[in-house]
Amino acid sequence: MDKQMFGEFMGTLVLILMGNGVVANVNLKKSYAQDGGWMVVATGWALAVMTGVFTAIACGSAGAHLNPAVTLGFAVSSGDFSKLVPYVAAQIMGAIAGATLVWLYFLPHWSVTPEADLKRACFCTSPAIRRPASNFLCEVIGTFVLVLVVSAIFSKAVAAGGPSAGLGPYLVGSLVWGIGLSLGGTTGYAINPARDLGPRIAHALLPVAGKGGSDWPYAAIPVAGPLLGGALAGLFARLAQF
Repeated sequence: MDKQMFGEFMGTLVLILMGNGVVANVNLKKSYAQDGGWMVVATGWALAVMTGVFTAIACGSAGAHLNPAVTLGFAVSSGDFSKLVPYVAAQIMGAIAGATLVWLYFLPHWSVTPEADLKRACFCTSPAIRRPASNFLCEVIGTFVLVLVVSAIFSKAVAAGGPSAGLGPYLVGSLVWGIGLSLGGTTGYAINPARDLGPRIAHALLPVAGKGGSDWPYAAIPVAGPLLGGALAGLFARLAQF
């Protein structure tokens, strides 16, 4: 595995460990953070993105995508698709590894939590109201905002008169915080195919006590929706010449 792939793997691993970790903290019984609420979850995911980005950069991936939708969006924007397949593979493997660590970290708590849906939520997303077309649209729009604003943060116009490059991870984390607070309540804002698919695979494979099903009928939505949203944002960035 070369350095860029290793960076994507490690960054996504940390992203999922911290992000799904906050969900487990809030959902699982006998956790001191139980019932912490949406603000805790949204804040935890924002910090998870920030820490994942720093880790990815330190481990060799300067771009620190951590998200197939971001990788696809930048590929559409630049016209260079050479990183798409290897980055996505590394991101999904990192997400599976991160979800496995969440399972191990909270090992005593799975058996004392009777609700299978709460345990599944510690791995992957599900909609508040199951309406496939609406759920798909939410994921498209949420990911469009993510990739569009990330592209804007690192655009030449913003870089010329705005924050330094060193603030990038903090700004991206703040963006994810804002998306969670403003747009996350309908579908759990997957906005990242690896973030949802990798842990869903881990949920299906791991011996999580009393876990129930992995909700595969819904699984295509948090994959296809973010990919479309990312591609559309990349196309917009290309036409706008970000």
